[in-house]
Amino acid sequence: MTSSPSLPLTGERTVPGVAHENYWFRRHEAVYAAVPGLVPGPPTVVVDAGSGEGYGASLLAQAFSGAAVLGVDYDTASCAHAVVAHAGPRTAYVRGLVTALPVATAAADVVVSLQVVEHIWNPDGYLRELARVCRPGGVVVLSTPNRLTFSPGLGRRERPANVFHCREYDAAELVESATRWAPDLAVTHRLGLHHGPRLRAWERRHGALPAALAAGDPREWPAALHEVVVSVTAGDFARSAEGVDDCLDLVVVLRKRA
Repeated sequence: MTSSPSLPLTGERTVPGVAHENYWFRRHEAVYAAVPGLVPGPPTVVVDAGSGEGYGASLLAQAFSGAAVLGVDYDTASCAHAVVAHAGPRTAYVRGLVTALPVATAAADVVVSLQVVEHIWNPDGYLRELARVCRPGGVVVLSTPNRLTFSPGLGRRERPANVFHCREYDAAELVESATRWAPDLAVTHRLGLHHGPRLRAWERRHGALPAALAAGDPREWPAALHEVVVSVTAGDFARSAEGVDDCLDLVVVLRKRA
């Protein structure tokens, strides 16, 4: 059995199988799990732009049983890991810039780019590139942390405290910016990812979960925090078009104009 190359934790990249990172991994996984319900029909070609560890492209290949899925990421170690850990008959990974995707124009039915835009210095070029590789009538799905809850008090276009983030967005700003940067994309859905009933109940007893995770060393977490983190699943998150300004992560779906 071939083992995958070691992929070190960076403090930002989300990977499966790490107990104290499970909340963040499942929070990302929940958006990948939502993608099939956000596209109009079964795709033939899917591009995951900024595929990271590679698990998301693999999940998309499982969800879209007839599709070829290509993960693109600039990080050499991530691509090497993804090829060994997740590549298959319909899932491939290549190294490339999300601002210059190694994909033909109008090649993809669905372009997914989750938790990426906040890392991009030139988001206008990035959105135009996602639009370029999407076919007319195809769909682009974006997600990003909601600035209003992820960095309370941070103003629009102010530099985030998170050293990995270039810019963070609220819902109205992301929608307006995306359609201005790529005028051939039209918004079809603007959603927010929220905690589901079980995590909301935990927070009523113990306080805000993301704040608790950021407050201390995982080795010193109280038992209640450790227990909930390792038990979180993608099903513990809910998506809604209501209360978007109070959500954890923003999800925007755009359709390429014919």
